[in-house]
Amino acid sequence: MAIEGRIESHSELLDINREKNQVEKIWLREYPEGVPAEIDLKEFASLKDILEKSCRRFADLPAYTNMGATLRYRDIDRFSRDFGAYLQGLGLGKGERVAIMMPNVLQYPVALFGALRAGLTVVNVNPLYTPRELEHQLKDSGAAAIVIVENFARTLQGVLDRTSVKIVVTTQLGDLLPFPKRPLVNFAVKRIKKMVPAWSISGAVPFRRALAEGAGQTLKEVPLEQGDLAFLQYTGGTTGVSKGAMLTHGNLVANLQQVSAWLSPFSRPAEETIVTALPLYHVFSLTANCLTFMKVGGHNILVTNPRDMPGFVRELAKIRFTIITGVNTLFNGLLHAPGFERLDFSALKISLGGGMAVQRAVAESWKRVTGMPLIEAYGLTETSPAACINPLTLQEYNGSIGLPIPSTDLSVRDDEGRELGIGADQIGEICIRGPQVMRGYWNRPEETAKVMTADGYLRTGDVGYIDERGYVRIVDRKKDMILVSGFNVYPNEIEDVVVLHPGVLEVAAVGVPDEKSGEAVKVVVVAKDAALTAEALIEHCRQHLTSYKVPRRIEFRTELPRSNVGKILRRLLREG
Repeated sequence: MAIEGRIESHSELLDINREKNQVEKIWLREYPEGVPAEIDLKEFASLKDILEKSCRRFADLPAYTNMGATLRYRDIDRFSRDFGAYLQGLGLGKGERVAIMMPNVLQYPVALFGALRAGLTVVNVNPLYTPRELEHQLKDSGAAAIVIVENFARTLQGVLDRTSVKIVVTTQLGDLLPFPKRPLVNFAVKRIKKMVPAWSISGAVPFRRALAEGAGQTLKEVPLEQGDLAFLQYTGGTTGVSKGAMLTHGNLVANLQQVSAWLSPFSRPAEETIVTALPLYHVFSLTANCLTFMKVGGHNILVTNPRDMPGFVRELAKIRFTIITGVNTLFNGLLHAPGFERLDFSALKISLGGGMAVQRAVAESWKRVTGMPLIEAYGLTETSPAACINPLTLQEYNGSIGLPIPSTDLSVRDDEGRELGIGADQIGEICIRGPQVMRGYWNRPEETAKVMTADGYLRTGDVGYIDERGYVRIVDRKKDMILVSGFNVYPNEIEDVVVLHPGVLEVAAVGVPDEKSGEAVKVVVVAKDAALTAEALIEHCRQHLTSYKVPRRIEFRTELPRSNVGKILRRLLREG
């Protein structure tokens, strides 16, 4: 092949395609002073490399605090080393998958970093999954081990025999708290609050015993490179099948470099205290909080139950926090929580919203109460996740998802894949290219091919445009995905569950506006049993779906609107 001379390899051809499709990065003119256009991708070989360097550099500083107890960086170093050695001692080799199923507790970063240091691949699991959802994720990932808070062990018990999991490590919520708080918390959770349903899993090993056994073993050095797989981070799809986004060490290292470069003019290493209320199993909190501030020696305040708003506010009153992240519903909940407006916000530097659209009313109220703007960011599981962030110099809500971050290309394309221009009249699908973009979907090459272009862009499924200053604005979603409090909910999954009910003939699921969660699930049902009630359907869904996926509204019709080829027109259902 000859294009301006001989092409020696596929990679050279790809480079030429990239140059031909390169969008002028007009957004660079809007970058705050001190934020670079490109990042150094070679500074760190892996997440393990970053962690071990941070633990040495910041050894005596607080790393993670939960329920009044703090682990310093030297503690994280020791405990994660012990846990990694324990996993290796059980015969787990490089690249094998370890599931972590727990809320924000001190055991999470220990298990996470232990698995990564052992050369394993982490599979984050939502603790609220139903047995059906958990079974799918464990089977699909081929997880060989799971670390789980015992509050959810009963769910695991019901599906374990149908998965490839051979190693189960269970932990109680207070396991890394100091004595005597540890036994008191664990007793209260189990015996007083009755938060642990009875369970029995043969061979399950308590977390503290795993640490003790690992302390007497050697953590074998596992060479890791940027191409090695760090996470299978599960996300939905237009088919309703949850897919594992393959995020490599290079993807995550790149995103940490990108985000820390964006923060660098406004934050100082070893001096920041960040409120981590979003669950660490969610990619936003995983990267923006747990990993980014581990890299720069920050102090993560882990909030186990942010839905307890009075308790959340009491926790905030105890600390001088400098950074807080969250989704729109979290910020809105805090603004309406008694006592929040009386907190001391004098140390607050950055409030970052992502995972779902930040609403103008919430952003303006946040600025009025805290004195600081609520900055919107944008990303996807497939981009590790950050792709766009508004400048941290922004003083007022601007309705944009921000500027493409360093080393990121952004392209707006029509349905035929043609590059569109700049401006509100040039609306198309937002496509992203950069070192943070996933390798692909685990064992799903066909699904990967659907979202990746020939020149290396990820099709996001979001529709929008780039304005004259380079800010990116979303106007709609190309996919039918429903966004509930920052979590993806896909109609086909809901429909598959609803139609299992014997009284249902047909069903369609759509998203409808909701003041609390941004969107809520609505299902439109054609019943074959006239006695079928909305209450019965909701109860049926609760048995098979995580709570945020359960329909909030149910409408009965005699038929569903269809196209001339028989496709259900969800758009018409959303409109009316």
